[in-house]
Amino acid sequence: MVVFIQKKEKEDYITYLTSKNQKKIVTCTLILKNLIMKISYNWLKKYINIEVDIDKVSEVLTDIGLEVEGLEKLESIKGGLEGIVVGEVLTCEKHPDADKLSITTVDYGDGIKTIVCGAPNVAAGEKVIVATVGCTLYPSSGEEFKIKKSKIRGVESLGMLCAEDELGIGQSHDGIILLDKSFEIGTPAKNVFKLEEDYILEIGLTPNRIDAASHYGVARDLAAVLKYQGYSPELNCPEVSQFSIDNTSSTIPVEVIATDRSPRYLGVTISDITIAPSPEWLQTNLRAIGINPKNNVVDITNYILHELGQPLHAFDLDKIEGGKVIVRTANEGEKFITLDGLERELSKEDLVICDTVKPMCIAGVMGGEFSGVSETTKSIFLESAYFNAVSVRKTSKRHTISSDASFRYERGTDPNIVEYAIKRAALLIKEISGGTISSEIIEVTSEQFPPFEIQLSINKTHNLIGKEIGKDTIIKILNSLDIEITSDNNADLLSLKVPQYRVDVQRDVDIVEEIMRIYGLNNIEIPLAVKSTISYAPKPDIDRVTNKISDFFTSNGFHEIMSNSLTRATYYEELKSFPIDKSVKIANPLSQDLNVMRQTLLFSALEAVELNTNRRNSNLKLYEFGNCYFYNPYESEDILAPYSEQNTLGILVTGSDMSASWNVAQKDASIFTLKSYIERMLKSFGLDINKSQLAACESDIYSDAMSVKFKNKHLMNYGIVAKSITKNFGIKNNVYYAEINFDNLLHIVKNYKLTVEQLSKYPEVRRDLALLVDKSVLFIDLYNTAFKSEKKLLKNVSLFDVYEGDKLPEGKKSYALNFVLEDTTKTLTDNVIDKCMNNMIFQFEKQHNTEIRK
Repeated sequence: MVVFIQKKEKEDYITYLTSKNQKKIVTCTLILKNLIMKISYNWLKKYINIEVDIDKVSEVLTDIGLEVEGLEKLESIKGGLEGIVVGEVLTCEKHPDADKLSITTVDYGDGIKTIVCGAPNVAAGEKVIVATVGCTLYPSSGEEFKIKKSKIRGVESLGMLCAEDELGIGQSHDGIILLDKSFEIGTPAKNVFKLEEDYILEIGLTPNRIDAASHYGVARDLAAVLKYQGYSPELNCPEVSQFSIDNTSSTIPVEVIATDRSPRYLGVTISDITIAPSPEWLQTNLRAIGINPKNNVVDITNYILHELGQPLHAFDLDKIEGGKVIVRTANEGEKFITLDGLERELSKEDLVICDTVKPMCIAGVMGGEFSGVSETTKSIFLESAYFNAVSVRKTSKRHTISSDASFRYERGTDPNIVEYAIKRAALLIKEISGGTISSEIIEVTSEQFPPFEIQLSINKTHNLIGKEIGKDTIIKILNSLDIEITSDNNADLLSLKVPQYRVDVQRDVDIVEEIMRIYGLNNIEIPLAVKSTISYAPKPDIDRVTNKISDFFTSNGFHEIMSNSLTRATYYEELKSFPIDKSVKIANPLSQDLNVMRQTLLFSALEAVELNTNRRNSNLKLYEFGNCYFYNPYESEDILAPYSEQNTLGILVTGSDMSASWNVAQKDASIFTLKSYIERMLKSFGLDINKSQLAACESDIYSDAMSVKFKNKHLMNYGIVAKSITKNFGIKNNVYYAEINFDNLLHIVKNYKLTVEQLSKYPEVRRDLALLVDKSVLFIDLYNTAFKSEKKLLKNVSLFDVYEGDKLPEGKKSYALNFVLEDTTKTLTDNVIDKCMNNMIFQFEKQHNTEIRK
């Protein structure tokens, strides 16, 4: 089945709000995607001593907003050697029917079992590794297999004595593993080989929780909630007090020109290092969270990133020309090759880290191909900085680069951790890569970053939570969150200082949210009674009308589509009905395909037609509810005044209206197909399209179209989409499209009511009439004239045939009309019927110059 929902951007979604004064204004709120962050449980435990099982940890993290979306057990050896234990060979005899087999009796803590073994080194008194019946082995080479009871040359065997390759812990198959005789019988093999198990928590990190985008950040949050729940977790941060300067022989001066984009920049040089593979513990930690190790220096910067959430960057010191680091904005059009090997053209808005000659790195986004650490690197310049979040995000989007560093910078890193992070990294590099710290920490800081100061009302907190949890509980939670209480002199107010790493906590309501996270939303009881006033639903109820229309179209074989409000500016460049200068342009577009807001729902519907047609599904009926956005510049003090939005309903039909079957021929859709659906939809609200004001619609998106008004209020346009439009989407079939002003529809239907009348017991009478009319005459003109001339008996007029051909006079066409007459009080006579018809014919001739066709 083909799905009609349109593509959405993976990175961003847009929602729209309305401004004050009841005037609908376009404003955009950017919702960033969730990061699926992998946290290693073993790595996490380096920072918090917890005696809590992994399921409890998952539950607690989810409850405090760090939703665990996946939990994976990670084993250094597949299967974790489950069911494999230490055994002792009690007896060993040659197999009577096989020269290379031995029959052994083995005690592994579950009774004495007979096991047939082919290893040459098996002997009585040896401690061995036994795979018991029912366990599964995962050999180093070959497929897994399960140990079963078996008979080998007539002798029952209840297990297997294992070699290294059979357990998957090595490649040797020279004989079975012989253990030190100090091991106790029945000891699990995973204890013998000291296997490490780990659990990987996949956390769906929301954009506002960048403070938890690291192992230490998660440990910090976990410690807060466990402390409140009565546990005694100790939060341990790696010590950096041993950091010291060995010499200053390689000091690199740093100049920060763009201080607004880089308010804090630190650097240090480390000389005489050796680039080599990282130690096993470091590689294990990185692999656990899906990062492939590269070399010791790069691995350490990645480790610090995922440990503390602070991005770092290491430059090859020998490649810094001019012996100076400069932080500036790029020159417009400046070329730069990034680590991925692509040459990029920089903008004057991009922040770059340079030497005296060239850029070396796009700050906070990606390093350069020629300035990074390589196998020949002997000395490095290590950078730790705080960059402006908006600047990094714009650069990241401008160049379509998304990196672990840019993800964190553009959401707001902790400006007060940069010094700690660079010291931590420098100590690890010195420990693992050797070398000496050969400069002071060079720091350029243009502003200070004090804690956020907030006043919190206890009463307001209780009101927002919906429960009185007590001031003592609130204080306890705040203390666990590292939120300092600077003043508690007022019975209701607390003066607080919030650390900078909690970038999303800058208002009192944010503090309440933090309290609720730790207290637990599940601990806030739902009241038995809701104390509220009865809400008033406006007439008509927009949701009710929307659902009624949706039900109608869906029940008639339509599919609803939902598409992005952002679209391509190129769709509007040649249009007069929707000119490009009336488009709401995006100042910082995600791409050129999403650089303006839509003025019509047509193009998103055509994208759906194109998508489905390319997948051999060309018979489509689609509808969509959505807002369209317009810019009409005029002088006003309100900068939002030129912007407006309109609630719109788009309806599209193309291809076949009816598929061929054994008893029905295929029927192609037409403009009358679309019109019939619209008429029936309007009729369900008591509206008759024939009683509307119809006029030809002059629009360059249609080749032929009608405009519909009710009581001078524009309702919709419908018609055949112009071929100049459809060919741009590769659509060959005719496309029939209607666009309804949904706001006006709501206004119109509120004044109409459906009425019910008793069925007349007197028959209705039908008469047909063929009229020769001028081509300029529309059916609606004849319709209105008929009802003006006969208001009592005429019930309906319909058009069932239109003919234009060479047999008719020049400038003429033929209309075939059907008239329905009825009197609810008596049976109509021929005289009355003829009188009515003659009167209408007379009015047609008088007002529209018609002739009766014989």
